[in-house]
Amino acid sequence: MANAFNKEERVAFENILEGFQDAEVMARNVAKFSTDQQMMERSNDTIWRPQPYIMNSFDGQDQTGNFNDKTQLSVPASINIEKSVPWTMSATELRDALQENRLGDGAKQKLASDINVAILNIAALQGSLVVPIAAAASGFDDVAKCEAIMNEQGVPDWDRILALSTRDYNGMAGNLADRETLTGKALSAYERAYVGRIASFDTFKLDYSRRILAAAGGAITMSTLDGATNYHVPAATSTATTGEISNVDNRFQNITVSATANVVAGDCFTIADLNAVHQITKEDTGQLKTFRVVEVVDGTTLKITPPMITAQGASEAEVQYQNCVINTKAANSAFTWLNIDPAAINPFWQKDALEILPGRYAVPENSGASVMRGKTDSGIEVVMSKQYDIQTMKTFFRLDTRFGVVNKAPEMSGILIFSQIP
Repeated sequence: MANAFNKEERVAFENILEGFQDAEVMARNVAKFSTDQQMMERSNDTIWRPQPYIMNSFDGQDQTGNFNDKTQLSVPASINIEKSVPWTMSATELRDALQENRLGDGAKQKLASDINVAILNIAALQGSLVVPIAAAASGFDDVAKCEAIMNEQGVPDWDRILALSTRDYNGMAGNLADRETLTGKALSAYERAYVGRIASFDTFKLDYSRRILAAAGGAITMSTLDGATNYHVPAATSTATTGEISNVDNRFQNITVSATANVVAGDCFTIADLNAVHQITKEDTGQLKTFRVVEVVDGTTLKITPPMITAQGASEAEVQYQNCVINTKAANSAFTWLNIDPAAINPFWQKDALEILPGRYAVPENSGASVMRGKTDSGIEVVMSKQYDIQTMKTFFRLDTRFGVVNKAPEMSGILIFSQIP
């Protein structure tokens, strides 16, 4: 076979794959869904993934009138991220196997970073649970607020992850280390700036993190009266005027506001007298529901997550998936921006909220290039290809991976931001 990999290169690829798994930290902390690649090719690499059902219960033995249809919600998940690291080596450079290994290590490190960043970006941009802290990161109380907002809204209390920027993580470690007796966890915090598990979250330190800017939207209002466009009615499908039926993505809602000038995607806000409810019991939490801007559609329209499902329309689907309650309806309910000052975004989520979809390339064998492939523990496939160019005496290498990331449940993920001084 032309351009076959020798044994040293095979060992090098195995080492790359091993190191790739080690660096793939975030991928191990989200759910994985494997797809049929032939089916994905035929469906434009998109599959609809179901969201958890939320059911209603009723009192008494006689349930006449309560046998209603239930609405199943789903979200589109796509394999749409393709990352590649290519490089060349001349016939003289190939004499130094150490140099080749270094290039392979750098390629592996970059691809693993790309996967981690993709996961963190989805969590940071679409997580709708917002916890603003006025002061700098200080420790347990900060993380406890993330636990509280999840518990109050019925998010499962297992497999919770919090990814902190280095400065915020070290701030928490400093608080933990500042104890009279430096033993156990406090000693680890002092020696290694290590926080570990705190307030039901497994914490991770990031050497890169997104930042959020200060909201500049100013005074904005919207109507929370019983108008059809002021609240969201969940629907499994929609029917076009031509009769075509398609699925509906219920993670987002377009709302009409007084103005959208200077509002940007990622901004966080609450609405006056609009409280979150526990999504199982439907009890008012007494806490304002938090929202994120996903897109500025036009001068008076914002796309937000999550949708405002207040059950104002009293349909079965609204009652089933109600996530907030409006206590005082008004034609001009005011927004309160939560991202008051620029800050690092610290995303947190429940593992089942985020999902990674491994993809693959069908690279033909025996076509003038040598191909090796392997899978990491998270199912991500890495393809290594090599081809020799007889004209230049250069050998072309490339490492490739293909995958998708989806936030199936923005209300099971959120962001923690510090130094939001009113």
